[in-house]
Amino acid sequence: MTIESFLTGIGIYDIIIVAITLIATFIIIRWVSYFLKKTGARLEIDVTLIQVLREILKYTIIAISLTIILKQLGIDVTAIAVSFGIVGIALGFAARDTVSNFISGVFVIADKSFRVGDIIEVSNKKGKVIRMGLRLTTIQTYDKKIITVPNSLFSSNPYINYTASDLRRVDLDITIPYELEIEKTLKSLEDVASKCEWVLKKPKPKVIIKELSDAGVKLMLCIWINDPWGVAESKSLLAKEVNKILISENA
Repeated sequence: MTIESFLTGIGIYDIIIVAITLIATFIIIRWVSYFLKKTGARLEIDVTLIQVLREILKYTIIAISLTIILKQLGIDVTAIAVSFGIVGIALGFAARDTVSNFISGVFVIADKSFRVGDIIEVSNKKGKVIRMGLRLTTIQTYDKKIITVPNSLFSSNPYINYTASDLRRVDLDITIPYELEIEKTLKSLEDVASKCEWVLKKPKPKVIIKELSDAGVKLMLCIWINDPWGVAESKSLLAKEVNKILISENA
């Protein structure tokens, strides 16, 4: 069948059905997204699961819509399926990266390695997960840059989930002059850290001597907090308290 004969065979009724199907597809996809979002919020379902379900339903609806349109236009869907099967091997080589991303995405979601809202780092890219799909994961850096990460990277590269556990250690590097009495200063630093409300009592704050440098004794004050989102703020507050101690010690 030539293109001319195919176009001649399409009537006004067919065009109307195709138009209605496309409009209905768009409306249904929007409605499903809205329904899943509202239902997820009401039932407190994990955002990651909602995004994955939305993506699966979206492509399912599109596939059904295309099938209806093709049938309405008189195109043999079975023949197309067979044709796709014949060229599937060739397309498979071209789309192997896409398939790899899809499979990796399924495993990431199944393993619950991370979810929307977590802070992760992969291939030296660090940020907050704002969207998880079956092919791509989108993260937002601290300076609001958007990075799209192929899911296959999570299978071939180690990655860090900074918010997997509520318990986090905060390390503060300190250099004290040789003029200060080392034992007294170490105790003062541990005491001031213990008095901070946001610092956990167990494990106890601890000061580690790292090395002796030209500038002085290099230390690392280690504390523990139970807020994975408060690392930067806790470090800043701790630095202010340590600065007060060092000023008083030098006086």
